[in-house]
Amino acid sequence: MTLVIAYHEVDDREHWLASPKREEVLASFGVSLKGTFIDPESANRVAILVDVPDIGSLPSMMQSPEVGEAMAHDGVRPDTVVMLVEA
Repeated sequence: MTLVIAYHEVDDREHWLASPKREEVLASFGVSLKGTFIDPESANRVAILVDVPDIGSLPSMMQSPEVGEAMAHDGVRPDTVVMLVEA
Protein backbone atom coordinates (compact mmCIF):
# COMPACT_ATOMS: atom_id res chain seq x y z
CA MET A 1 0.00 0.00 0.00
CA THR A 2 1.17 3.49 -0.84
CA LEU A 3 -0.18 6.67 0.72
CA VAL A 4 -1.16 9.37 -1.75
CA ILE A 5 -2.28 12.93 -1.11
CA ALA A 6 -4.41 14.43 -3.86
CA TYR A 7 -5.30 18.08 -3.66
CA HIS A 8 -7.41 20.07 -6.05
CA GLU A 9 -10.06 22.73 -6.43
CA VAL A 10 -13.80 22.13 -6.39
CA ASP A 11 -16.80 24.15 -7.49
CA ASP A 12 -18.65 23.84 -4.17
CA ARG A 13 -16.81 22.66 -1.07
CA GLU A 14 -19.96 21.82 0.90
CA HIS A 15 -21.29 19.66 -1.94
CA TRP A 16 -17.89 17.95 -2.25
CA LEU A 17 -17.72 17.26 1.49
CA ALA A 18 -21.25 15.81 1.59
CA SER A 19 -20.83 13.55 -1.43
CA PRO A 20 -20.31 9.81 -0.84
CA LYS A 21 -19.36 9.33 -4.52
CA ARG A 22 -15.55 9.61 -4.19
CA GLU A 23 -15.33 6.99 -1.44
CA GLU A 24 -17.64 4.60 -3.32
CA VAL A 25 -15.62 4.84 -6.53
CA LEU A 26 -12.24 4.66 -4.79
CA ALA A 27 -13.35 1.56 -2.88
CA SER A 28 -14.33 -0.12 -6.16
CA PHE A 29 -10.64 0.13 -7.13
CA GLY A 30 -9.44 -1.14 -3.74
CA VAL A 31 -8.35 2.33 -2.65
CA SER A 32 -9.03 3.28 0.99
CA LEU A 33 -9.92 6.86 1.89
CA LYS A 34 -7.93 7.76 5.01
CA GLY A 35 -8.75 11.45 5.36
CA THR A 36 -10.51 14.44 3.85
CA PHE A 37 -9.09 17.95 4.19
CA ILE A 38 -10.06 21.54 3.45
CA ASP A 39 -7.88 24.61 2.98
CA PRO A 40 -9.07 27.12 5.59
CA GLU A 41 -7.73 29.97 3.44
CA SER A 42 -9.32 28.89 0.15
CA ALA A 43 -12.99 27.91 0.02
CA ASN A 44 -12.44 25.82 -3.10
CA ARG A 45 -9.23 23.92 -2.30
CA VAL A 46 -9.55 20.44 -0.77
CA ALA A 47 -7.51 17.26 -0.44
CA ILE A 48 -7.81 13.57 0.26
CA LEU A 49 -5.39 11.08 1.74
CA VAL A 50 -5.75 7.60 0.27
CA ASP A 51 -4.06 4.22 0.57
CA VAL A 52 -3.44 2.79 -2.92
CA PRO A 53 -2.77 -0.97 -3.16
CA ASP A 54 -1.08 -0.83 -6.60
CA ILE A 55 0.56 2.53 -7.28
CA GLY A 56 1.33 1.43 -10.84
CA SER A 57 -2.38 1.31 -11.62
CA LEU A 58 -3.01 4.87 -10.37
CA PRO A 59 -2.65 6.61 -13.77
CA SER A 60 -5.10 4.27 -15.51
CA MET A 61 -7.51 4.48 -12.57
CA MET A 62 -7.48 8.27 -12.77
CA GLN A 63 -8.30 8.06 -16.51
CA SER A 64 -11.18 5.63 -15.99
CA PRO A 65 -14.75 6.69 -16.81
CA GLU A 66 -15.83 5.88 -13.24
CA VAL A 67 -13.34 8.29 -11.70
CA GLY A 68 -14.16 10.93 -14.31
CA GLU A 69 -17.87 10.65 -13.55
CA ALA A 70 -17.24 10.84 -9.79
CA MET A 71 -15.05 13.90 -10.21
CA ALA A 72 -17.70 15.59 -12.35
CA HIS A 73 -20.43 14.69 -9.83
CA ASP A 74 -18.36 16.10 -6.98
CA GLY A 75 -17.44 19.29 -8.86
CA VAL A 76 -13.71 18.55 -8.98
CA ARG A 77 -11.77 20.79 -11.36
CA PRO A 78 -9.63 18.12 -13.10
CA ASP A 79 -6.97 20.53 -14.34
CA THR A 80 -6.11 21.44 -10.72
CA VAL A 81 -5.46 17.91 -9.42
CA VAL A 82 -1.99 17.42 -7.94
CA MET A 83 -0.88 14.11 -6.43
CA LEU A 84 1.87 13.55 -3.93
CA VAL A 85 3.07 9.98 -3.44
CA GLU A 86 4.62 8.70 -0.22
CA ALA A 87 8.41 8.51 -0.54
